[in-house]
Amino acid sequence: MIPQISSVSRTLLPGLVLCGALSACSLFSSAHHKPDPVVARVLPPPTPRTDGAIYQSGQQIELFADLKARRVGDVLTIRLTEVTNASKSAVTKTTKTTAVNNTGPTVLGRTITTGGVPIFTTTLAGADSFDGEGSSTQGNTLAGSLTVTVMEVQPNGNLVVQGDKTLKLNQGDEFVHVSGVVRIADIQVDNTVTSDRVSDAHISYSGKGVINSANQMGWLARFFNSVFAPY
Repeated sequence: MIPQISSVSRTLLPGLVLCGALSACSLFSSAHHKPDPVVARVLPPPTPRTDGAIYQSGQQIELFADLKARRVGDVLTIRLTEVTNASKSAVTKTTKTTAVNNTGPTVLGRTITTGGVPIFTTTLAGADSFDGEGSSTQGNTLAGSLTVTVMEVQPNGNLVVQGDKTLKLNQGDEFVHVSGVVRIADIQVDNTVTSDRVSDAHISYSGKGVINSANQMGWLARFFNSVFAPY
């Protein structure tokens, strides 16, 4: 006997199928969603506590030491003072001139001719020149400050730091990322260090939103400025 499907089941079946499809799409999109690489970072593990002890690891206070970052988990303020200027100019000029004049032999004081035209007299002249000039100028400035976290303390005492800042504005988002290696001797008494003292520094400033999209070239214009453009 073939089971009969009631009218209520026939009414609910399309809705159940639609809900299942939406759930699958939601799971698929969430499984393939990747966080922003600038925001996503790994924080250092917390310092283990020894319950019951008077002095706990990571909680000690030095009475005769500056409050500078020196342990994993400490924070440090980096002052961004990046100023770069580059210029390049090149001028190239070349000139080459070639001339050959060969007079044919004479027999009994006369040049051998055919129809009155000398057949062994050769004259060749050529000139080649090139003139090229190019120049390029670029300048960048980045000022501000960002507080980073000590991620690792190297055996020689240098601090591996990393930090991010996200600004959510009304017309877009701004992302600042700083990472590198800082020497403790370069840290000032106010627990700051300038970015030019950061070794192996990786500094990025980017954004997304309406203003950032307005400053980008369209896809068709990018094609005509690429290597695939026919002219």
